[in-house]
Amino acid sequence: MRPFLLRLLFVLALPALLVAVWWLASDGSTNVYWPPLRTILRTFPDVWTGERLRSDLVPSVLRLLAGYAAAAVVGVALGTVVGSYRRVRAVCEPVLEFLRAVPPPVLVPVIMLFAGIGDTMKIAVIASGCVWPILLNTVEGVRAVDLVMAETARSYGITGVARLRSVVLRAASPQIFAGLRQALSIGIILMVISEMFAASNGLGFTVVQFQRSFAIPDMWTGILVLGLLGFLLSVVFQLVERRVLGWYHGLRAVSRRSP
Repeated sequence: MRPFLLRLLFVLALPALLVAVWWLASDGSTNVYWPPLRTILRTFPDVWTGERLRSDLVPSVLRLLAGYAAAAVVGVALGTVVGSYRRVRAVCEPVLEFLRAVPPPVLVPVIMLFAGIGDTMKIAVIASGCVWPILLNTVEGVRAVDLVMAETARSYGITGVARLRSVVLRAASPQIFAGLRQALSIGIILMVISEMFAASNGLGFTVVQFQRSFAIPDMWTGILVLGLLGFLLSVVFQLVERRVLGWYHGLRAVSRRSP
């Protein structure tokens, strides 16, 4: 119980300190663009009612999850192929590096031409940015599969789908999850950016509408909602990662304890 309380204290100490600094720094502020934190918190429940959460937060989260899931499937599948075959990697790497260097927000007007201005465009923008860290980390994870392990699996007759699932993807899973973690933060950013273009709902659309109507405290509440959403998604991701990579974290804990 005591280690849990200490861990909880360490987790909450820095956010509490930052909130306290923000409260003191903004207290008494008369700048219309920098309202006191107490004003923002007082405005929060009036702005983010159940109806607004259903009309703005839920669509944003669904678009994010759809784009993120599509990027995960494409990134892991393509990364496994590229990482497994040297000739495929030699052909694809220059093109992948070129495409990776193109900032996803630049592609928004192009994607709008083909996908329109609906949810499909927003999901495509999110997927186009999230796919790269997943794909590249998968490639590196597959390339780093231990040769002794691969040869042992081959000698025992483990081939095909069984080898891919039990050897390749399992050994590369820590690297794949590193890419998934990076992609999650990129996805949140692109979710907001995509909703600033020809949207009628969503968190990005709402924040921009508040800014354009000079409802500055309301705008700050939207920023807080985005921060809370990112924090909650990060917590959920860590729980899933701990569950899936329990064997990996166990091995690391044993290796740290060994002399």
